[in-house]
Amino acid sequence: MHFWYKFFTYLFYPIAPIYLYFRTLNKKEHPVRFKEKLSKINTSRDKGFLIWFHVASVGEAMSILPLIENCIKEKKINKILLTSITLSSGKILEKKYKDNKKICHQFLPLDIPSLVKKFLKHWKPNLAIFVDSEIWPNLIFQIKKDKIPLLLFNARITEKTFKRWRFLKNFGQKVFNKFDLCIASNKESENFLKILGAKNIKNYGNLKFLNSTNDLNHNLDSFLIDKIKNRKIWCAASTHPDEEKFCAESHLQIKNSYKNVLTIIIPRHIHRVKKIYSDLTKLNLKVALYSDVAKVNYDTDILLVDSYGESLKFYNISKCVFVGKSLVKNLIDNSGQNPIEPAKFGCKILHGPYIRNFTEIYEFLKTYGVTSKINTFQELAASLVEEFRHDKDKNVEISEKIQNYGQNIFNNVIVEMKKYI
Repeated sequence: MHFWYKFFTYLFYPIAPIYLYFRTLNKKEHPVRFKEKLSKINTSRDKGFLIWFHVASVGEAMSILPLIENCIKEKKINKILLTSITLSSGKILEKKYKDNKKICHQFLPLDIPSLVKKFLKHWKPNLAIFVDSEIWPNLIFQIKKDKIPLLLFNARITEKTFKRWRFLKNFGQKVFNKFDLCIASNKESENFLKILGAKNIKNYGNLKFLNSTNDLNHNLDSFLIDKIKNRKIWCAASTHPDEEKFCAESHLQIKNSYKNVLTIIIPRHIHRVKKIYSDLTKLNLKVALYSDVAKVNYDTDILLVDSYGESLKFYNISKCVFVGKSLVKNLIDNSGQNPIEPAKFGCKILHGPYIRNFTEIYEFLKTYGVTSKINTFQELAASLVEEFRHDKDKNVEISEKIQNYGQNIFNNVIVEMKKYI
């Protein structure tokens, strides 16, 4: 199977530049830096120990920030290479570490043998760490051919992914056997990894419980705070199509009890913002974009966040957060978004019935009594009205327990990582 995988990736190679070019036209790739996906690298490789973290997208990038912070302080590490795939994750990592000379961000090359060879020949990493569910066979085989230690952190294997690899059992075992260490994100993934042939598996908990030193220091600008400081605020995060209208209907219902309610909507994919804005204004709601914050007024109904990496600022001021991708029935097999971040801020978590990808995390949070399932916009509105009626502060005790739990995970993962440094 590996032969055929390599064969088809080689066939794709001649059209790869065209493929990436059209993705830039659709604003899914960086207009200049998309060339990095063809292993066109303009950054030099400094001398010394280089640790390489690879993440796919924003969520995975945020989950390893505490590990990166630890590596920055580690004297044995001279360079930290961060690679990602999505445009949004690239923007966030670039913005966060642009002034840190120890860190370099690149987009991961396409999984084509000649491109991954060129990438590895240039960077020569001393340690490679993949995060979550990033499995690129050509890259993995080449890493081990170059005798580079390879770790998989926060390994997440869904049932759907497991069935796909199980169908290619021999190929899957050859791939997962290449990892020197797999740290599973949950019990289900741990079991799947064993069946798929991973040889050294640990399970300390989900890395997204880790606490960055900056997690609780995300503040909005004073202008916006002044406009919304006396309002009843709730947030809808990682929303998918139709969930924004669902939340808008809830907003209208809440207004019957609280005229000063402000709903903050953070869509999972900001390229949908224009469509969302249009849909919500048709409901006679006053909608303002976060990028045009000067238009936010005392009677704004919806604040629509149209930039990445801003969620924590809004969790910091929200008592309740609805976590999306939990109401869309046609996404049931791949449903749910991670509720850990708002929970770390002491927010009450509301969600729909479809949370398949994060069942274990929701069960964990449920033991603390901070989650609540809703099925209709009326139920969401009623839950929020009830929360607003009890005008108490966020649950600091729960927040502290979650942070302590995350610290234990962090300590264990650091011990494992340092065995390879």
